[in-house]
Amino acid sequence: MDALQFMRDHQTYFEDYVTRSTYHSNAIEGSTLSYAETCAILWNDNSLKVTTTARELYEAINHKYALAAAVERMEDSLSERLIKAIARNINRNISDIDDYRHGRVVIRGAEHLPPAANQVNQLMMQLVWEYNHDEGRDPFLWEARFHIRFERIHPFEDGNGRTGRILMNRGLMRAGFAPVVIPVEERAAYMELLASSDYEGLAVMLRRLSEAETERMERFAEL
Repeated sequence: MDALQFMRDHQTYFEDYVTRSTYHSNAIEGSTLSYAETCAILWNDNSLKVTTTARELYEAINHKYALAAAVERMEDSLSERLIKAIARNINRNISDIDDYRHGRVVIRGAEHLPPAANQVNQLMMQLVWEYNHDEGRDPFLWEARFHIRFERIHPFEDGNGRTGRILMNRGLMRAGFAPVVIPVEERAAYMELLASSDYEGLAVMLRRLSEAETERMERFAEL
């Protein structure tokens, strides 16, 4: 099933996926918005009164538009320009992200210290080049490997987790698979896979979640 075409043909599923993806990705990063509040913000539902911070409001809106930017030109190979565009969308009205970070960052709750800022350009150039120059790869293992390496580089001042998960899903859809929604309930397991650089373990998680998403799409197709 062509996931991107299915989204374009089934507006109800598209809204369902965007809402779930936004809610869970932001919740993994600490957002306190409920699923219902996220849905109301994304689709301008004024029947539910949402009281939240400006940051959490923008985080929800930004994620929606970052998803759109990621799938706008799916025929294009991954590029640093695209990665930066997604990060800018993620951080719009929160912090000014126009390029890779210029200083040290710390990943909250992680032992790993990302590389110094003066190493980021070279590391990202290498990461993107390797991503685009491998043939016969297993898509789930390849996306898991890219995602973990991206998160360990932590190329931006903020929004790396959200940006990385959107990039990962773009890659899966380009490979012909359903995107994944990593549920906030699996946050601890997901974070442990990142912390231990467990490519194979993350690949197993991604395959399971993609298969579950395919089944969800099939149920929407029957509506």
